[in-house]
Formats: sequence, structure tokens, C-alpha cells
Amino acid sequence: MIGQVGPGPCAARPWVAVLPVKPFALSKSRLQPWPGADREELARTLFLDTLRALRTTDDVAAVVVVTDDPDATALAVARGVLAIPDHPRAGLNAAILRGAAHAQTIAPGAPVVALTSDLAALRGSELSEVLAAARDHHRAFLADHTGRGTTLLTAQCPAQLQPAFEGSSRQRHMLSGAWEITDVDAHSVRLDVDTEEDLRIARRLGLGPHTSRLLAAAATGRPR
Repeated sequence: MIGQVGPGPCAARPWVAVLPVKPFALSKSRLQPWPGADREELARTLFLDTLRALRTTDDVAAVVVVTDDPDATALAVARGVLAIPDHPRAGLNAAILRGAAHAQTIAPGAPVVALTSDLAALRGSELSEVLAAARDHHRAFLADHTGRGTTLLTAQCPAQLQPAFEGSSRQRHMLSGAWEITDVDAHSVRLDVDTEEDLRIARRLGLGPHTSRLLAAAATGRPR
């Protein structure tokens, strides 16, 4: 199915980003513990680096973190970011819908972008390129580096977001009519970290400061 083309009524406005965050203790089940750093620590720093990049992206006006993890909530609030409860917890897509609905209350009429919270090498400049490409479509998405999943989904009107993340989400988003963004070399936006190999690739791209410090400290046995 071909996605709808043409900017919507919100096209000129800055984006509101929705960032769903699972409890750190339940995250990254496929990621083998890095020597000296456990999965929970890694999940925390991946989130912090994703959030940092979002906050430094010029065309992202606000971020809504959706989580029922008190630690993630505190980290977001400490950085001046709005955090809303993911309750009742019903999975990633339900959390995104909750965040998108809240985005309408804080910035009525603004377009929304939902991202995964494990983009360890995310660069604001590359994210801006992806969002610029998404402006021309009512809904758009970016496939992950495996070509199977999705790291980013946009909608000019939040009520039309229709998230279908997890598993073979690229195909589901295509079938739902979302436009696939393919003409932007945004490696850092495509790289969600689920495995040890993903983390190695992220290191080569350039990790965000939080994950970089964690791995450096883990390698030397220094306190985090």
C-alpha cells in the first residue's frame, strides 16, 4: 500500500517526540551483559543518550516520556522532560498511543514522532534529516538497520499515528499505509541496540556520552 503524500496541516510546526520506556530491569533481554555492565545499566544509559539527542534536535520542541519505571521518570524530570505514567502497562504500542494523545494536550496540532529508547548513537543532525523527509507525508517510518523492524514513526496528526512496533514492524507499517523513508543515510537513527553486535556497531558509529562512559568505566573497573 502506498503512503499518503503531501504535508498535513501541522507540517510547519516543530515536532513533539514520544519516547516509550520499559522498566530498565525488564529491558534488553537479548543483550548479553557487557563485561562489567549489566543489562539494566545499559538500558538506562541507552535511554539517556536517546533522550539527550532528542533534546538537542532543533526541530523537536518537546519530548513526552511514557514509563512506569520510577528511575526513568526521575531521570526525565531531572532533565526538564515531561514523563507520564504507562498505566495500565499494555505494551510498547499502547504506551506510544498514550504519549501521542498527551502530546495533543501540550501542543495542539503539532506533528508527533515516536522513537525507540535504545538509539545509543543517535545524532540530532541525522534525526533532523529524517524528520525533514517525513514532513512530506501524513505518516512515515524509518526501518531499523536489520530491515525488519522500525525505529521511528511519524504522523502529521497524532490521532493517525497507528504504531505497530516490535517484531516485523517494517512490513506492518508499510501495509498500514505509512511511507517508508529510504532516501536519508541516517545510520544513527536506524541503529536500535538489541544485541551485543548492535552495541559494537554503535561504538563504531560513536556512542552517546552516557553509554560511552559506562562502557569505559566497565572496562577499567572504575565506579560509574
